[in-house]
Amino acid sequence: MKQAKLAPIAVAVFAALAGNAAAQEGLPITVSGFGTGALTMTDTNDGLFNRANQVGGAGKSARTGVDSNLGLQVTAKLSESLSLTAQGLVRKNGPSDQFAGELAWAFAKFKATDDISFRVGRIGLPVYMISDVRNVGYANIMLRAPNEVYRQVTADSLDGADVLYQHSFGDSTVTGQFGMGRTRYHASGNYDIEFKPAMSAQLALENGPFTYRIGHSKATVNLYDNASLNTLIGTLNKVGLSAISAQMPLQDVKGTFTSAGIAMDYNNIVLQGEYAKRKTETRIIQDTSSWYLMGGYRIGKFLPFVVHGDVKQDSIRSFAGLPSSGPLAPLAAAANGAIQAGLQSTSAIGLRWDFYKSAAFKVQIDHITPRDGTGNFVNPKPALAGHSVNVYAASIDFVF
Repeated sequence: MKQAKLAPIAVAVFAALAGNAAAQEGLPITVSGFGTGALTMTDTNDGLFNRANQVGGAGKSARTGVDSNLGLQVTAKLSESLSLTAQGLVRKNGPSDQFAGELAWAFAKFKATDDISFRVGRIGLPVYMISDVRNVGYANIMLRAPNEVYRQVTADSLDGADVLYQHSFGDSTVTGQFGMGRTRYHASGNYDIEFKPAMSAQLALENGPFTYRIGHSKATVNLYDNASLNTLIGTLNKVGLSAISAQMPLQDVKGTFTSAGIAMDYNNIVLQGEYAKRKTETRIIQDTSSWYLMGGYRIGKFLPFVVHGDVKQDSIRSFAGLPSSGPLAPLAAAANGAIQAGLQSTSAIGLRWDFYKSAAFKVQIDHITPRDGTGNFVNPKPALAGHSVNVYAASIDFVF
């Protein structure tokens, strides 16, 4: 779980969790946790706003499920060099619009030296700058990580092993991580996604108020039991459009995800940003470029901030030569729709108030502008196309 600090807020999280361990001095087991209680709503019912891999979402009626969660972590220290960690997480995720529990982490950690550790089991997948704490609202300034970047890879964990390296060189601390394994999860569209094998590496440099991070992941991707895509590809082959279906393989697809980020906390000024590129060998999982930038200014216990994020599609958004009229027009529309990523930009303002030593209150307003379609909204109506949506949210984040 140890990684380079992103900001003093992240340090406070781990200090709070470690404080609980100190209270249980002499016991080999440490119990800690985190949670977010939130209400989220928008100004339209023409589409629902949600996070990655959620089947439902929020409209004009406020909902708790979009941004709320609860996590519990247990660590058993068997010796100075060996420990066991498990983290359970309750949230709305996957094909059910209900809160459900999942085993987020479950690993054994062996500390080989002061600088090098090995982990085996279910570990976090380090594809983003805040991968390890993306579900810990208290660890982050923003109420949620921007969808434009953080829904490009929706897997959170990896079943396998990794090696962690951390060493200080003068005023700088270098943290490296390399892991490999597999993961398979049930997506919100009621089908399975598997990364097998998957490899992920990241390198972070912390120097004074700055943290720099770069990461690269690659995997062989398989999509299973996707009824709509299986039917679409089968129909394309049946009517003689196999050249089109050949560009949409669902099995043994090679893919990569590369991201770079920077964070700063200096003289009450906080900055954080990431840039990411996704590439695959299938048009079904589109090539994308995405980024966000967040800036804020700390005034005592209050931290107002602004965020802007964007995503664009780098791969083709339509197949040339497909009929736009006649009996095959609906099939052509379905094929083109299947290769189009949700495009949108978000501008947001928010405020974080650290009203208690281990709890923070946040409010955030997002102004989302879809492009060439309806963006990432769920169950969109045609009226949503070309119209911006405001998303309103308030939360209390805590650790214990």
